[in-house]
Amino acid sequence: MVEKKNETLEWIKALVIALVIVFTVRAFLFTPIVVDGASMNTTLQDHERMIVSKLGEPERIVVFHANEKQDYIKRVIGLPGDKIEYKNDTLYVNGKAYKEPFLDKQKKNINGDLTKPFKLEDTVVGQATVPEGHLFVMGDNRRNSTDSRQIGAIPIDEVVGTTSIVFYPINDIRIIEN
Repeated sequence: MVEKKNETLEWIKALVIALVIVFTVRAFLFTPIVVDGASMNTTLQDHERMIVSKLGEPERIVVFHANEKQDYIKRVIGLPGDKIEYKNDTLYVNGKAYKEPFLDKQKKNINGDLTKPFKLEDTVVGQATVPEGHLFVMGDNRRNSTDSRQIGAIPIDEVVGTTSIVFYPINDIRIIEN
């Protein structure tokens, strides 16, 4: 009887330790997220599942709290202090043209500009540079994305983490190149 009680106690300890490890990893290191919507097409598809890393500085694709109930996945276009401008369907960061090869497929299939021309100060950000402590983000589906052009610069402290690994659907597991 004592032996059975010890075995049960050991199983309970192992289960508690496993739960603590899972909670710690999910809360502080990595967490899954589901892509919701078409704002990152063609890079990401609706309902794909990704791993979000909560480690390090924000990189090119970030997940952030858009409001109390929703997280958004968007591409970082500008860092604090950057001057952003779009003209002739080309992104300019601090006056230098920035290549966006992830948009090439979309640009081939449309008439006109994929991204309408704008200067940062013409958006709701309302100033010439990305504010300190903020990021300027845009969805890759430029014609169908609610992003910093409409909602303003994103406070860095609202960033959950970065993502580049799609793990579901299984037949489409991949690493997103930035």
